[in-house]
Amino acid sequence: MLNLQIIKEPQAGQNLVVITGKSSCNQIPGLTEQESGYVQKSVDLGLKTIMINRYSQVIIIQILEYEKPRTELKEAARKTSYMIYSILKEQKITSFTVTEQNHDSELLLAFAEGFVLSDYSFTKYLNNKEEKSVPFQSLRLVIPSGNLPGLKSLHYCLEAVYLARDLVNEPVNYLTAVKLSEEIKQIARNSGFSVEVFDKLQIESLKMGGLLAVNMGSPEPPTFSIMEWKPVKAVNSRPIVLVGKGIVFDTGGLSLKPTPDSMDSMKSDMAGAAAVIGVMYAISKANLPLHVIGLVPATDNRPGGEACAPGDVITMHNGLSVEVLNTDAEGRLILADALSFAKKYEPELVIDIATLTGAAAAAIGQQGIVAMGNADDNVFAMLTDCGYQVYERIVRFPLWDEYSEMIKSDIADLKNIGGKYAGAITAGKFLERFTSYPWIHLDIAGSAFLKTGDSYRGKGATGSGLRILFELLKRIADIQH
Repeated sequence: MLNLQIIKEPQAGQNLVVITGKSSCNQIPGLTEQESGYVQKSVDLGLKTIMINRYSQVIIIQILEYEKPRTELKEAARKTSYMIYSILKEQKITSFTVTEQNHDSELLLAFAEGFVLSDYSFTKYLNNKEEKSVPFQSLRLVIPSGNLPGLKSLHYCLEAVYLARDLVNEPVNYLTAVKLSEEIKQIARNSGFSVEVFDKLQIESLKMGGLLAVNMGSPEPPTFSIMEWKPVKAVNSRPIVLVGKGIVFDTGGLSLKPTPDSMDSMKSDMAGAAAVIGVMYAISKANLPLHVIGLVPATDNRPGGEACAPGDVITMHNGLSVEVLNTDAEGRLILADALSFAKKYEPELVIDIATLTGAAAAAIGQQGIVAMGNADDNVFAMLTDCGYQVYERIVRFPLWDEYSEMIKSDIADLKNIGGKYAGAITAGKFLERFTSYPWIHLDIAGSAFLKTGDSYRGKGATGSGLRILFELLKRIADIQH
């Protein structure tokens, strides 16, 4: 990952990016009178990115609209960094300095965040990796005091996003459920949290009927990974539990998906698990004083062998019976077992995250995350604000009692689909039946994997949900400290 450095002032001859506003664009130190005139003329013409090429040095002046709300201004800095990344990559410039005329540390951090996320690429299977990426060496941030609070935390978060993106981008012929559990162990060794992995026999002993049913068509066994970060000086007496959907590939089972625009990207169906794994990495590297447990039920969903069939009735970890009417509504089955298992920890809060429903993606597209749950409104308000801070915005859907009628079965306690309408909500109502504590459900189906590039989020895996969860956990730790 690109190295972030702090310097007190830019050095002569360094490639330079200057972030400024319209009113101060003619006050940039170090420019000649002719260059300042060129910048002012460009701004008057409405240009926001102006490049001065001195042959041995490139200077890019980036105009931001400082009158925007703060969260939008930070997002503009992230998106600006992607545009500048593209320019520098084309120019084959691998090292540069960034300064903001007001020495605004938050804007500099947002710019660095966007740039590092833009620099991600998945090159593992390429023979000529150089064709895919330019090896940027360093990004220097100018802070006169030499101190930039939050830089270390951001660094760990970005490392975590890289890890999560790598996991999601891996194909299933490498990343089986067993291999995912091995990757979790390796990540834990590199960061400090503990891991316990249940194999199929242990999952059977726990009577996790949802996870076992989804796994029935697979030649590979399921796993259930338990991650724990419990620092000595944890500020919370009861843990926060994160649950991530770990469907390493989803064919739909016997309710087979069509391949174009559907099954072909289903290696990404474990993006919720990747987000939880990444968060566990980030909080342990940052030594966050918060007791957090991460649960990842994992399997692929295939139509082979003795695959679960539509109409089958299964018994879940908590004893509820479920009529499986659509084997492509499998994520809620494995999450339900994990949510039921989470009760043993007497948690303060449980958050599950999953690429759960096409209905969520259809409702809000790729730009946000659908949220619902029974947690306190103050927790949702905090989550919403965290979403704006990192620009992983949430849209809260209702969990009205009337939706429960849609998942009633004639022959079992529940059925796993609710019908044509409100698909994201009925999935949430299904999960709600397996909770007995404050709980939030995050559906990242629209934002987790992009088939076309979108600024610093890139193409393919985005790491959706990780940054908002890390921000939320930091804030909870600060409040309870």
